[in-house]
Amino acid sequence: MEYAVISLAALVVAALTFFSGFGLGSLLMPVFALFFPVELAVAATAAVHLANNIFKALLIGRKANLGVVARFAIPAALFAMIGALLLNRISDIPPIVEYAIGSRSCSVTAVKLVIATLIFIFALFELVPRLSRFSLGPKYVPFGGAISGFFGGLSGHQGELRTVFLIKLGLTKEAFIGTVVLSAVIVDIFRLAVYGATFVSRDVGLLESRGAQYLILWGIGAAFVGSLIGRIILRKITMHSIQVVVGVMLLMLALGLGSGII
Repeated sequence: MEYAVISLAALVVAALTFFSGFGLGSLLMPVFALFFPVELAVAATAAVHLANNIFKALLIGRKANLGVVARFAIPAALFAMIGALLLNRISDIPPIVEYAIGSRSCSVTAVKLVIATLIFIFALFELVPRLSRFSLGPKYVPFGGAISGFFGGLSGHQGELRTVFLIKLGLTKEAFIGTVVLSAVIVDIFRLAVYGATFVSRDVGLLESRGAQYLILWGIGAAFVGSLIGRIILRKITMHSIQVVVGVMLLMLALGLGSGII
């Protein structure tokens, strides 16, 4: 069951978000959270995210603007490590509320509340027209890297902010996607290094007992297929349609996490 759910989610989300530059981490993380603690779900999603972005970099990374990548990705990588360290810290806080729905035990934790709040905020960027059109100029690129990197390390939600800070730089569609992909690869490498040195190494036994390594591999393979589908056919789907679907799903997932159901 786990393999089917994660593979299907990775395939569909990777296809839907190939051109948007965001969404894979935002939507896949809560799916992993159905089977693992939230902080481990963030790390598992980061592994799929990194592999998929390396694959996308092979497809279109040569079109990237390397000057923009340097200005954006260097502060993003540094602040991604800070966000990842904060995630490790709040993951140790005991549950705030525990309750049961029938035979199902639910708990509200600090890490779930933080990530649910972030998901809710980023969902608004998909659904509220004024926010979805919001962008900033070239002088804010390093600041945007720092902010998106921090939230990428903390919850995996970085792509939305990348788009806000990079979309108005006058890049071609191919250059924009390539720049986003290379920046994401750099951030993923640095945040995964921190995850691995902290809570992942601590909980490696839990991950192995639940077959996380195989679920991640299935997710990676499905995301590769999804990215190929996205490159081939999704020019016919409007960005607005993708934004609405992503936004509604994020709101539902935020409510699930914040209430402790997920």
